[in-house]
Amino acid sequence: MVKIKTKYKVMDDNTKLTGLVKEKKGRYLNFHIEEKNLYLIQGDALEKDLFKKEFSDLIITSPPYNVDIKYNSHKDDLTYDEYLEFSEKWIYNCFKWSKPQGRFALNCPLDKNKGGQQSVGADLTTIAKKVGWKYHSTIIWNEGNISRRTAWGSWLSASAPFVIAPVELIIVFYKEQWKKTSGTRKSDISRDEFIEWTNAVWSFNGESKKRIGHPAPFPRELPYRLIKLFSYVGDVIFDPFAGSGTTLIEAVNNNRIGVGLEIDPHYCEIAKKRIINETSLFAPKLDLTEKNYA
Repeated sequence: MVKIKTKYKVMDDNTKLTGLVKEKKGRYLNFHIEEKNLYLIQGDALEKDLFKKEFSDLIITSPPYNVDIKYNSHKDDLTYDEYLEFSEKWIYNCFKWSKPQGRFALNCPLDKNKGGQQSVGADLTTIAKKVGWKYHSTIIWNEGNISRRTAWGSWLSASAPFVIAPVELIIVFYKEQWKKTSGTRKSDISRDEFIEWTNAVWSFNGESKKRIGHPAPFPRELPYRLIKLFSYVGDVIFDPFAGSGTTLIEAVNNNRIGVGLEIDPHYCEIAKKRIINETSLFAPKLDLTEKNYA
């Protein structure tokens, strides 16, 4: 796992996010963290007027999969048409909130069998292109969880077998232009990392629900790679489904600015605790001023 950095520096031109969120009469917006380079906001990704302006350089998120996970504040057993409608709303909002050279890395299933076979990855790609995103590439994440498989369909029979790929997708889109000419133009990826990660089959384990305390966390390795590969130092990294805060942790620890949106107050608190424990954001500052003693 990546070691926590004890120092970080972000560029002033990217930290001017004051006033980013629109305040509406009669609405209390809860900032669980509001620091120079990290904002954790309790809010809904479906609320199209939440942000005042384009701000995101790179979106990294893993939305609800609609497989009846027991979230606190989201109904995860919609009909498939309802799920696609839900997806179109938040994907469009993310498009609107992204800068012209903004990028979007969407972690989602390849397909699903529960409740009927559906081509989830293909359908979400179609939706993203419909609202304006341009397709760039797909990374296959081999999570290696085939041992947990329980659904076989017609066992040892050609009658109706289930064919299941033990992988997830990370689909990469961009808004207007793929080549980045804005920002600090400072990359911090190593030669070996670049060679390995531009091979679009990634193999690393998932994250423990029990350890994190969230029903669907992803591992820190996922946003770590995406941040280093697709963003510059000082860029704004946005997660509209911040969950347990994993994307924000890696944004801060890798000298980026993190903005996270999470609808559930309990998950916001889990994220805040992890950010405190797994980053140097709130580390005590040493007093290096000279003291005079009598």
